Amino acid sequence: MDNICHTLVGAALAQTGLKHRTRYGTATLLVGANLPDVDILSYGFGGGLTALSFRRGWTHGVLALAVLPLVLTGLVLLWDRAFGGRGNTRAAPRLRGGQVVLLATVSILTHPLLDFMNTYGMRWLMPFVNRWYYVDALFIVDPWIWAVLTAGVVAARRRWRNGGSARPSGRDGVPAAVALLAVAAYALVMLGASQISRRAIMHLLAAQGSAPLHVMVSPVPLNPLRRLVVIDEAERYRFGTVDWLRRPAFAIEPYEVAKNATAPQALAARETPEGQAFLGWARFPFFVVEASRSDEVVHIVDARYRVDADAGFGAVAIRLPPP
Repeated sequence: MDNICHTLVGAALAQTGLKHRTRYGTATLLVGANLPDVDILSYGFGGGLTALSFRRGWTHGVLALAVLPLVLTGLVLLWDRAFGGRGNTRAAPRLRGGQVVLLATVSILTHPLLDFMNTYGMRWLMPFVNRWYYVDALFIVDPWIWAVLTAGVVAARRRWRNGGSARPSGRDGVPAAVALLAVAAYALVMLGASQISRRAIMHLLAAQGSAPLHVMVSPVPLNPLRRLVVIDEAERYRFGTVDWLRRPAFAIEPYEVAKNATAPQALAARETPEGQAFLGWARFPFFVVEASRSDEVVHIVDARYRVDADAGFGAVAIRLPPP
């Protein structure tokens, strides 16, 4: 998910009352909710293809989930040693190392769980097994989640301010807790809708005599009742839509793309470092060969994000050396 969503989750966790367990509770939760995305720094070392190979792997997998909470706790303790004596600390709770570890663990764990919910996927077993896992439940930017979490955070902060006590009661964090539960329920409903849609589509295709290798049912922006569908067949991809307000809900789109994976140029592009990096991430790749008198360019495109060959997110252009 986007970092606005991750930050709001950290803020909501803080407003449930977790921030009062230790000094720097809010900071720990906010940083922890975003910390696995430290792998974004990989964009500075080799560009986008290097980042595709690294993103949602080492800093999101099982090893990171064990190590990053300790790293964040160490940073908080170092910060306190360097700057903890500055300002008015009388009203602040005492620094408790065990509570910092707990808050760091909880907030960091929310990050890969949310990332797992969209079509980009997660590599849970990195660095031990380089395999992608997908749930396809939530669009990567979901304003409905933003709105619910923001409302919960704002309401909880107002209750704390209006209470006027040195320490809020457990009831002050209820709006934030309700917002988090509402988001969890929304994610589960979206997951169920995607799974039901996928099973219905597989059943319909089987009745038509089609046996696709894979079917992806992808959420779309803003409309929780609509899905885009990618159907992976032996030599091509077909596409469709699901709309729960339409009857029939599933419709096949009147276009398809050939995989073109066995063309000589496609095979050559596969062997390049750029091709290997992109294909290690791509889920529904197809190849488009652009030939000229001087050279050939092979576009590798991931059909889950685009069907045109223009270079951009979800596509890469590889210029083949002249024969």
